[in-house]
Order: sequence, then C-alpha cells, then structure tokens
Amino acid sequence: MNFAKKINDWRKYRETINELGRMSDRELSDLGIGRADIRRVARSAVGF
Repeated sequence: MNFAKKINDWRKYRETINELGRMSDRELSDLGIGRADIRRVARSAVGF
C-alpha cells in the first residue's frame, strides 16, 4: 500500500469518527451503533 493511500484512509477514518461522534445517542441507536462501537465501525468502513 502506498503512502498516499494510507494518509487518505487515515483521513477517512478520522472523518468517520468525528461525524459519528457528533451524533446523539438516539441517532446512533437508530443506526444500530453504540457510542463504544464508533472506532470499530470507522475501522471497518475504511478497511483497517
């Protein structure tokens, strides 16, 4: 994997964490995500 792709993946991971972190517990629940699951969901979304 090249360096640029790693940087891009890391940015997507951080953006996903930030977006999910701004959501209320109710909104996360509607998506089937617990607050403790945000990092796991972000990792799987990016492919880490």
